[in-house]
Amino acid sequence: MARLLRPFRRPRPGDGSPLPRFRWWQLLGRSLRTIDLPVDGRADDASRAFTVDVRRGGDLSDGVVRARLYVDGALQASSGLPARFDVPGGRIEVAISGFGLRRCHFVAVDGSETPLAPHPASAEGRREELHRRRPAFSRAIGVISVLLVVTGLCVELPQLVEALSRIPLIADSVGVVTSPIQLPLAVNLLIGLGAVLGGAERGLRLRAGWIDELAS
Repeated sequence: MARLLRPFRRPRPGDGSPLPRFRWWQLLGRSLRTIDLPVDGRADDASRAFTVDVRRGGDLSDGVVRARLYVDGALQASSGLPARFDVPGGRIEVAISGFGLRRCHFVAVDGSETPLAPHPASAEGRREELHRRRPAFSRAIGVISVLLVVTGLCVELPQLVEALSRIPLIADSVGVVTSPIQLPLAVNLLIGLGAVLGGAERGLRLRAGWIDELAS
């Protein structure tokens, strides 16, 4: 189970409002993921759809990024992030990074985890469809994204340490650390851009974290 740096926020009850339709212009700014869970006490294999809706740019009213839980299309609860919603058979955990959702999983009472399925029209859904149709190509993209992030981390981190060491308080205590890597600004920008693209691709697969943010 992934560890979160901040405690879960307490959810607030929803008002039953309907789930807004996913629009094409929300491709990069909205995450919409769903899981079907069995209904307690029913012997007819009935299930209900639990959908998490996250606007990664924040709500228009106050700019706060929230997770909203819809049950069969009706708003049941909302919460700041990271969020945890109690559902039949376990809970749904939601967390975000600078590159999209870091976590959106159903955690069963036995500890097993299942990621919620992305909406097919979302960026996450299109990335998952690519993996289903062309798994070899998808894996190659995944490897490239990791290499971009690792390269960004290896190149930029020593320069960041040098910049921090030049702060007078730190310089007086430990001295100035000289980075072994000295690159032109344009090259640094290109490497940083590559790290951003790699982190964004990893975010589509719920794999981006603090390392991706540091690398970029």
